[in-house]
Amino acid sequence: MARMHQVLAPRRVPRRPHAWAWCLLASQAVVAWLWWRFGWEIGLPAMVASHAPFWWATLVPDSALFSPVVRRLPTDAQVAWLTIDDGPSADTRAVLDVLDAFDAKATFFLVGERARAQPALVHEIARRGHGIGNHSATHPQAWFWALPPARMRAEIERTQATLRDLTGTTPHWFRAVVGMANPFVAPVLKAHGMTRVAWSARGYDAFASDPQRVADRIERQLSPGAIVLLHEGAKHGRNVDTLRAVLERLQARGYRAVVPD
Repeated sequence: MARMHQVLAPRRVPRRPHAWAWCLLASQAVVAWLWWRFGWEIGLPAMVASHAPFWWATLVPDSALFSPVVRRLPTDAQVAWLTIDDGPSADTRAVLDVLDAFDAKATFFLVGERARAQPALVHEIARRGHGIGNHSATHPQAWFWALPPARMRAEIERTQATLRDLTGTTPHWFRAVVGMANPFVAPVLKAHGMTRVAWSARGYDAFASDPQRVADRIERQLSPGAIVLLHEGAKHGRNVDTLRAVLERLQARGYRAVVPD
């Protein structure tokens, strides 16, 4: 899977991170008028409907209502961007060896506290020429989507500082935990010039333990410029085997694994 060139990924730093608030205020003004004019029979359904887009934008991983998001690379070439979440972990060195065996590159979206606890693994990722992105400080999987502004800022900024200290460079890619980004993510990304990255192909390997089934799902979603979501360190212990299976499918389809810049 030889690398011939890198593919540029669009930098989509939020420009108006508070625009959602003005939309919400305007919608609630309309709801208040409807309630006053027609009573709760109209006002209550209108209030529920007015909140639906904001819930949708928070809970759908690739929603761009609150902030821009990169879902795929803008190319017609048979390339894929491998992104590996949740490290560093006990799998990291094996993951790196598999990538080397296939002459493939990936971007590791790292958890700040895990990176701080295992700096040698972060150094090794960077030394082997892979990308590094921000994946929060503590990986609050159940509640990331509901974090308030101060906690959200701390989750992102602490990881920026950790990864900058360990690698000497500041990440410009961010992936929300479970992909869900509430309105308080965008102001932090704007302040740090960061772009949120989603995905276009996933196999649910964080909990699916059969490498071939995961690879089947990802292969069905492959297209030029696909962003592939993978994980390391899952409890089932099959992430390394899954990565190997996915790379075999990419190779068979003539795809190269590239790191965008």
